[in-house]
Order: sequence, then C-alpha cells, then structure tokens
Amino acid sequence: MNAVKNMEKSFEKFLTAVIDFFYPPFRKIMPLDLFRYGCCGGLNLALEWVLYYVFYHFVFHGRVFDMGFVAFTPHIAAFVFKFPITFLTGFWLARHISFSGSTLRGRTQIVRYLIVTVVNILINYLGLKLFVEVFQWWPTVSYIIISVICVTFSYLTNKYYSFKKAKNDGQSSANQE
Repeated sequence: MNAVKNMEKSFEKFLTAVIDFFYPPFRKIMPLDLFRYGCCGGLNLALEWVLYYVFYHFVFHGRVFDMGFVAFTPHIAAFVFKFPITFLTGFWLARHISFSGSTLRGRTQIVRYLIVTVVNILINYLGLKLFVEVFQWWPTVSYIIISVICVTFSYLTNKYYSFKKAKNDGQSSANQE
C-alpha cells in the first residue's frame, strides 16, 4: 500500500509542477487555484469528451441501449457510462491539485463533491434532452455546450463548498505553492 501511496504522491507532485510551470504568464489575471482548476478541469473535460464519443459511437453505435429493465438513448447511455470514470478522476484532481489546501476531511469532500456532481448530472441530463431531443442538435456538440455551463458552476461550488478552506485562512490562493 505504501508503494501505491508513494506513486500517487509522486504523480501529484509531478502534475502540480507541470501545471505550475505554465502559471507565470497568468499570474496577474487569475489566482493559482483557478489556473490549476482550469488545467485539471480541462484534462478531465477532454477525457469526458473522448469517453463520451467512444461510448456513443463505438460502444453503443448510436443505438438505444436496452438493459431489459431500462432502455437508454445512445446519448444518455454514453453519458451514464463515462460518469464513474470521470467522477473519480475529477475528484482526485480537485482534491490533490486544484483545491489541495482544503481543511475539510476527505469523506466530507467526497460527499459534497458528489452533491455538486449530482446537480451537474441534472443539468447535463436536462440539457441533453432539450438540445438533442427538442432542438435536434448533434449529441457531441450539445454535450460540449452543456459542459461549459457545468464547468463554471462546478468551480464556484467546489471552491466555496466541497473543498472550502477554514475561514481564518487569510492567505490568497495565488500565494500557495
């Protein structure tokens, strides 16, 4: 178990160093945690888009997925099946890279992160239903548009709710290293 923890810590340090290397040009326009969140969110969002595309086109072949007790349209099935993967990668990135200074316990963070994620699922589901089934837009394009809306909501709620810092912590996130 220590070997896994050491690998995780090494990966965390490496990824943080890579992201922070690109931060200086942005220092005057955004705090470090926003930059880190943007980078991590961008990585996870790109993973979501790729997984969504792969599930939609290659797993479900653009057809209804019938499990016997419930049937999913292909755009909803792709969303449902990519979710567990990107939930875990998103939580790890948020906890270890974007908002690593949070004073909340891990189980509190993951429960709050799950709540924020459930709200995002509702936004995604309703948005996909509206854009794909009502407006007849392409599923992948619809999903990308909805993702932009969700990213904004997620940053604000995760920063001030899921991974908030103690009130007596007066340090600016831009000064954290």
